[in-house]
Amino acid sequence: MTKPMVAFRNVDKTFGSYKALDAVSLDVMPGEVLCLIGASGSGKTTLLRSVNQLHPIDEGAIWLDGELLGKRQEGQHLHLLTDREIARQRLATGMVFQRFNLFPHMTALENITEGPVQVQRRRAAEVRDEAMALLERVGLSDKAGNFPSELSGGQQQRVAIARALAMKPKLMLFDEPTSALDPELVGEVLSVMKGLASSGMTMMVVTHELGFAREVADTVVYMDAGRIVEYGPPDQVLSHPREERTKAFISKVIA
Repeated sequence: MTKPMVAFRNVDKTFGSYKALDAVSLDVMPGEVLCLIGASGSGKTTLLRSVNQLHPIDEGAIWLDGELLGKRQEGQHLHLLTDREIARQRLATGMVFQRFNLFPHMTALENITEGPVQVQRRRAAEVRDEAMALLERVGLSDKAGNFPSELSGGQQQRVAIARALAMKPKLMLFDEPTSALDPELVGEVLSVMKGLASSGMTMMVVTHELGFAREVADTVVYMDAGRIVEYGPPDQVLSHPREERTKAFISKVIA
Protein backbone atom coordinates (compact mmCIF):
# COMPACT_ATOMS: atom_id res chain seq x y z
CA MET A 1 0.00 0.00 0.00
CA THR A 2 1.32 3.47 -0.91
CA LYS A 3 2.48 5.47 2.09
CA PRO A 4 1.31 9.08 2.56
CA MET A 5 3.64 11.84 1.44
CA VAL A 6 2.40 13.80 4.48
CA ALA A 7 0.76 12.30 7.56
CA PHE A 8 -0.69 14.46 10.36
CA ARG A 9 -1.68 12.71 13.58
CA ASN A 10 -3.57 14.52 16.36
CA VAL A 11 -1.77 17.78 15.69
CA ASP A 12 -2.37 20.64 18.12
CA LYS A 13 -1.04 24.19 17.96
CA THR A 14 -1.83 27.09 20.26
CA PHE A 15 -0.84 30.75 20.21
CA GLY A 16 -1.29 31.94 23.78
CA SER A 17 -4.88 31.07 24.69
CA TYR A 18 -5.90 30.65 21.04
CA LYS A 19 -6.05 27.08 19.71
CA ALA A 20 -5.14 27.27 16.02
CA LEU A 21 -5.08 23.50 15.40
CA ASP A 22 -7.14 21.04 17.37
CA ALA A 23 -6.40 17.31 17.03
CA VAL A 24 -5.91 17.42 13.24
CA SER A 25 -5.30 14.07 11.53
CA LEU A 26 -4.91 13.96 7.77
CA ASP A 27 -3.05 12.09 5.02
CA VAL A 28 -1.78 13.59 1.75
CA MET A 29 -0.84 10.91 -0.76
CA PRO A 30 2.01 11.16 -3.31
CA GLY A 31 0.88 13.11 -6.37
CA GLU A 32 -2.25 14.38 -4.62
CA VAL A 33 -3.45 17.97 -4.83
CA LEU A 34 -5.15 18.88 -1.57
CA CYS A 35 -6.91 22.24 -1.24
CA LEU A 36 -7.61 23.72 2.18
CA ILE A 37 -10.57 26.07 2.39
CA GLY A 38 -12.21 27.95 5.23
CA ALA A 39 -12.61 31.40 6.73
CA SER A 40 -9.67 33.45 7.96
CA GLY A 41 -8.47 32.11 11.30
CA SER A 42 -9.75 28.59 10.66
CA GLY A 43 -6.28 27.01 10.87
CA LYS A 44 -5.48 26.50 7.18
CA THR A 45 -2.27 28.50 7.05
CA THR A 46 -1.12 27.23 10.44
CA LEU A 47 -1.52 23.65 9.21
CA LEU A 48 0.44 24.47 6.06
CA ARG A 49 3.22 26.17 7.99
CA SER A 50 3.48 23.29 10.41
CA VAL A 51 4.73 21.11 7.56
CA ASN A 52 7.82 23.22 6.93
CA GLN A 53 8.07 23.93 10.67
CA LEU A 54 7.56 27.68 10.49
CA HIS A 55 4.98 26.97 13.21
CA PRO A 56 6.31 24.07 15.33
CA ILE A 57 3.44 22.01 16.66
CA ASP A 58 2.68 21.56 20.38
CA GLU A 59 1.21 18.05 20.34
CA GLY A 60 0.87 15.19 17.88
CA ALA A 61 3.20 14.33 15.02
CA ILE A 62 3.80 15.01 11.33
CA TRP A 63 5.68 12.74 8.94
CA LEU A 64 6.95 13.85 5.54
CA ASP A 65 7.78 11.00 3.18
CA GLY A 66 8.11 8.70 6.18
CA GLU A 67 10.39 11.00 8.21
CA LEU A 68 9.18 12.39 11.53
CA LEU A 69 9.38 16.19 11.46
CA GLY A 70 11.03 18.23 14.18
CA LYS A 71 11.91 15.29 16.42
CA ARG A 72 14.11 12.22 16.49
CA GLN A 73 12.97 9.02 18.16
CA GLU A 74 15.49 7.07 20.20
CA GLY A 75 13.88 4.04 21.81
CA GLN A 76 10.88 5.30 23.76
CA HIS A 77 12.11 8.89 23.84
CA LEU A 78 11.69 11.82 21.46
CA HIS A 79 14.36 14.50 21.12
CA LEU A 80 13.93 17.86 19.44
CA LEU A 81 16.00 18.32 16.32
CA THR A 82 18.62 21.05 16.07
CA ASP A 83 18.02 24.11 13.90
CA ARG A 84 20.42 22.65 11.34
CA GLU A 85 18.51 19.35 11.21
CA ILE A 86 15.21 21.21 10.85
CA ALA A 87 16.70 23.27 8.00
CA ARG A 88 17.63 20.02 6.25
CA GLN A 89 14.08 18.69 6.61
CA ARG A 90 12.68 21.98 5.36
CA LEU A 91 14.49 21.50 2.04
CA ALA A 92 11.99 18.74 1.18
CA THR A 93 9.25 21.36 0.82
CA GLY A 94 8.84 24.33 -1.47
CA MET A 95 6.67 27.15 -0.15
CA VAL A 96 4.96 29.93 -2.06
CA PHE A 97 3.54 32.72 0.11
CA GLN A 98 0.87 35.36 -0.42
CA ARG A 99 3.64 37.92 -0.85
CA PHE A 100 6.31 37.05 -3.34
CA ASN A 101 9.34 37.65 -1.10
CA LEU A 102 11.76 37.91 -4.02
CA PHE A 103 15.18 39.46 -3.43
CA PRO A 104 14.70 42.98 -4.88
CA HIS A 105 18.38 43.40 -5.80
CA MET A 106 18.49 40.18 -7.85
CA THR A 107 17.13 39.43 -11.32
CA ALA A 108 14.48 36.77 -11.84
CA LEU A 109 17.19 34.31 -12.87
CA GLU A 110 19.37 35.15 -9.86
CA ASN A 111 16.41 34.73 -7.50
CA ILE A 112 15.96 31.19 -8.80
CA THR A 113 19.62 30.15 -8.79
CA GLU A 114 20.51 31.57 -5.37
CA GLY A 115 19.12 28.67 -3.29
CA PRO A 116 20.53 25.73 -5.27
CA VAL A 117 23.99 27.34 -5.49
CA GLN A 118 24.29 28.73 -1.95
CA VAL A 119 22.31 26.15 0.05
CA GLN A 120 22.67 22.96 -1.96
CA ARG A 121 26.21 23.83 -3.17
CA ARG A 122 25.41 22.84 -6.74
CA ARG A 123 27.36 23.91 -9.83
CA ALA A 124 26.33 27.36 -11.03
CA ALA A 125 26.28 26.44 -14.74
CA GLU A 126 24.05 23.42 -14.15
CA VAL A 127 21.70 25.41 -11.92
CA ARG A 128 21.49 28.24 -14.45
CA ASP A 129 20.36 25.85 -17.19
CA GLU A 130 17.71 24.39 -14.89
CA ALA A 131 16.58 27.88 -13.84
CA MET A 132 16.13 28.93 -17.46
CA ALA A 133 14.06 25.79 -18.06
CA LEU A 134 11.92 26.69 -15.04
CA LEU A 135 11.41 30.22 -16.32
CA GLU A 136 10.30 28.69 -19.62
CA ARG A 137 7.93 26.43 -17.68
CA VAL A 138 6.25 29.38 -15.98
CA GLY A 139 6.15 31.42 -19.19
CA LEU A 140 8.84 33.94 -18.28
CA SER A 141 11.93 32.95 -20.27
CA ASP A 142 12.07 36.50 -21.67
CA LYS A 143 12.18 38.02 -18.15
CA ALA A 144 15.34 36.30 -16.86
CA GLY A 145 17.25 39.59 -16.62
CA ASN A 146 14.44 41.63 -15.10
CA PHE A 147 14.39 42.75 -11.47
CA PRO A 148 11.23 42.21 -9.35
CA SER A 149 10.35 45.93 -9.60
CA GLU A 150 10.14 45.48 -13.38
CA LEU A 151 7.67 42.60 -13.13
CA SER A 152 3.92 42.53 -12.49
CA GLY A 153 2.58 40.84 -9.37
CA GLY A 154 1.58 37.78 -11.36
CA GLN A 155 5.02 37.56 -12.94
CA GLN A 156 6.70 37.90 -9.54
CA GLN A 157 4.56 35.09 -8.15
CA ARG A 158 5.46 32.87 -11.10
CA VAL A 159 9.15 33.55 -10.42
CA ALA A 160 8.51 32.62 -6.78
CA ILE A 161 7.02 29.31 -7.91
CA ALA A 162 10.04 28.66 -10.15
CA ARG A 163 12.36 29.53 -7.26
CA ALA A 164 10.64 26.98 -5.01
CA LEU A 165 10.79 24.31 -7.73
CA ALA A 166 14.52 24.93 -8.24
CA MET A 167 15.21 23.25 -4.89
CA LYS A 168 13.60 20.02 -6.21
CA PRO A 169 11.09 19.64 -3.36
CA LYS A 170 9.02 16.54 -2.69
CA LEU A 171 6.04 18.69 -1.70
CA MET A 172 4.83 22.14 -2.76
CA LEU A 173 2.98 24.33 -0.26
CA PHE A 174 0.92 27.30 -1.49
CA ASP A 175 -0.47 29.81 1.01
CA GLU A 176 -3.19 31.75 -0.84
CA PRO A 177 -0.79 32.45 -3.71
CA THR A 178 -3.25 34.67 -5.62
CA SER A 179 -4.72 36.71 -2.76
CA ALA A 180 -2.30 39.65 -3.23
CA LEU A 181 -2.81 39.83 -6.99
CA ASP A 182 -5.06 42.06 -9.04
CA PRO A 183 -7.98 39.99 -10.42
CA GLU A 184 -6.70 40.09 -14.01
CA LEU A 185 -3.39 38.48 -12.92
CA VAL A 186 -4.87 35.56 -10.96
CA GLY A 187 -5.39 33.36 -14.01
CA GLU A 188 -1.74 33.30 -15.08
CA VAL A 189 -0.62 32.01 -11.67
CA LEU A 190 -3.40 29.43 -11.44
CA SER A 191 -2.46 28.23 -14.93
CA VAL A 192 1.10 27.50 -13.76
CA MET A 193 -0.25 25.69 -10.70
CA LYS A 194 -2.56 23.58 -12.88
CA GLY A 195 0.40 22.56 -15.02
CA LEU A 196 2.35 21.67 -11.90
CA ALA A 197 -0.53 19.56 -10.61
CA SER A 198 -0.84 17.71 -13.92
CA SER A 199 2.88 16.86 -13.77
CA GLY A 200 2.28 14.79 -10.62
CA MET A 201 3.67 17.16 -7.97
CA THR A 202 2.21 16.65 -4.50
CA MET A 203 0.62 19.94 -3.48
CA MET A 204 -1.13 21.43 -0.46
CA VAL A 205 -2.90 24.66 -1.37
CA VAL A 206 -4.63 27.16 0.92
CA THR A 207 -7.04 28.97 -1.37
CA HIS A 208 -10.26 30.94 -1.68
CA GLU A 209 -10.38 30.13 -5.40
CA LEU A 210 -13.13 27.52 -5.29
CA GLY A 211 -13.11 27.20 -9.08
CA PHE A 212 -9.46 26.18 -8.96
CA ALA A 213 -10.16 23.71 -6.16
CA ARG A 214 -13.06 22.23 -8.10
CA GLU A 215 -10.98 21.80 -11.26
CA VAL A 216 -7.59 20.73 -9.93
CA ALA A 217 -7.91 19.29 -6.41
CA ASP A 218 -8.11 15.59 -5.71
CA THR A 219 -9.24 16.38 -2.18
CA VAL A 220 -10.82 19.43 -0.56
CA VAL A 221 -10.62 20.00 3.19
CA TYR A 222 -12.90 22.52 4.88
CA MET A 223 -11.53 23.75 8.22
CA ASP A 224 -13.19 25.73 10.98
CA ALA A 225 -11.93 26.61 14.47
CA GLY A 226 -8.75 24.60 13.97
CA ARG A 227 -10.52 21.36 13.09
CA ILE A 228 -11.29 19.47 9.90
CA VAL A 229 -15.04 19.76 9.44
CA GLU A 230 -15.37 18.11 6.03
CA TYR A 231 -13.03 16.17 3.76
CA GLY A 232 -13.54 14.57 0.37
CA PRO A 233 -13.43 14.97 -3.41
CA PRO A 234 -14.28 18.44 -4.78
CA ASP A 235 -17.71 17.49 -6.10
CA GLN A 236 -18.78 16.22 -2.71
CA VAL A 237 -17.37 19.03 -0.53
CA LEU A 238 -18.03 21.97 -2.85
CA SER A 239 -21.25 20.90 -4.59
CA HIS A 240 -22.88 18.54 -2.09
CA PRO A 241 -21.46 19.38 1.35
CA ARG A 242 -22.83 17.32 4.23
CA GLU A 243 -22.03 19.69 7.09
CA GLU A 244 -24.01 22.86 7.77
CA ARG A 245 -20.84 24.86 8.47
CA THR A 246 -19.46 23.88 5.07
CA LYS A 247 -22.69 24.84 3.35
CA ALA A 248 -22.74 28.23 5.06
CA PHE A 249 -19.12 28.98 4.16
CA ILE A 250 -19.49 28.01 0.49
CA SER A 251 -22.70 30.04 0.11
CA LYS A 252 -20.91 33.14 1.43
CA VAL A 253 -17.88 32.68 -0.84
CA ILE A 254 -20.00 32.11 -3.94
CA ALA A 255 -22.27 35.00 -3.06
